[in-house]
Order: sequence, then C-alpha cells, then structure tokens
Amino acid sequence: MKKLSIYAVCLLALSACENTPLKKADQQITATVSSESPLDREIKGLLEKGISMSERKRQVAVIEASFLRCTTPERARQLAALCFTKTLGTPFMPFDLAEIALAETGGNRLSATAVSSKGAMGVWQLMPRRAKSHGYSPEDMENDEKCAEAAVRELYSKLEMAQGNLDRAKKFYCGQGPQADQYLRKIHKVRLELLAELERQTELLAMGEDGTRTR
Repeated sequence: MKKLSIYAVCLLALSACENTPLKKADQQITATVSSESPLDREIKGLLEKGISMSERKRQVAVIEASFLRCTTPERARQLAALCFTKTLGTPFMPFDLAEIALAETGGNRLSATAVSSKGAMGVWQLMPRRAKSHGYSPEDMENDEKCAEAAVRELYSKLEMAQGNLDRAKKFYCGQGPQADQYLRKIHKVRLELLAELERQTELLAMGEDGTRTR
C-alpha cells in the first residue's frame, strides 16, 4: 500500500512537470495574440468585410495631390492622412471625407480657423451646436483631428436620416432646400475631380520610365 502511494505521488509530480512547458507555451501564444495592435485588428476586420486597403491608400495619394492645390505640402499630407484614419471602421471611404473638406473650405486653403457667415467652423465646417452634439466644443473645431472625427460622426448621423443613401447624407450635411441642392452639385464636381486625379495617377503607374505603357 505504501509503495502504491509513493508511486501515485511520483506520477502526479511527473504529470505536473510535463504540463509546465505546455502552460508556458500557452502563455507565449496568448502574448503573441495580445501583441496585435488595435490598428492591426481594425485592418483585419476591414479585410474580412472585403474592403480593399490598397484602394484606400490609392485614394489617400489622390487626396494629398488634390489638397496640395489648396494648401502647403505638409498640411495636404496631414489632412489626407486624417481622411484615411478617421474613416477606418466606418461606412465611409477617404474620398467621402475629402470631398466635404474641399467643398467646404477648399477655396479657403483648407484653413482650420475658417468660419462661415453662419458660424460653421473648421476644415469640415461644423456648426457649434452640431459639434456639441457629438461631444466637441466649438474650439475643438480648430483642431483638425477633432474636426475630422466630428465630421465623420455628423455624416454618419445624416446617413441614418438618409436611410443609407450616401448622396442624400452629404446633401443633409449642408442642410435642406436650394442651398443643399447646390452643395450636392458641388460635391459631385469635387468627386469628378478626385476621380480624374485617380485616373491620372493610375495612368502614370501603368507607364514605364521611358514613357511607354508597361505590360
């Protein structure tokens, strides 16, 4: 009986030793999984939904080139990057945020301190009450990042009003009536300009260094 007890204790000790490496391995696997950044998870989620990250990046290059006609190279690059990052995980593409910026303040050098005659503020021209409804102060609208976030939230709220129709959502972003109709026409014009720039950049990529089209 005593021998059996000793044998059982030895088996338990051996089992514990054998399980130790497995636990360490499990910890290593968990550590590897947890090292995935929120951005990595965001990108993975978008890819699973079939949204092309390469298309988003192509749009950002076009946006930067378009913004460059209105402002400095550094600011064009910063604002284009915001159009990319602030639309991740949303129903919108970078073009959607960019064309609102161009329609709203493209003629005012995409200024962060732009204020309309009605009091709309920032690059994306949020009215103070609308900014507050999304958790931002009017002063926040001079911060490009916060203004972009508020603009995305505002556009999303308009998308719900428009029952998923993005064109109507952009029209509602301006308001209603003849002025909103005119605004939507301006948005369409900006979109055509962005698409023309996209086509131009695509054509350049398709050309070799000697100016001939590559196969």
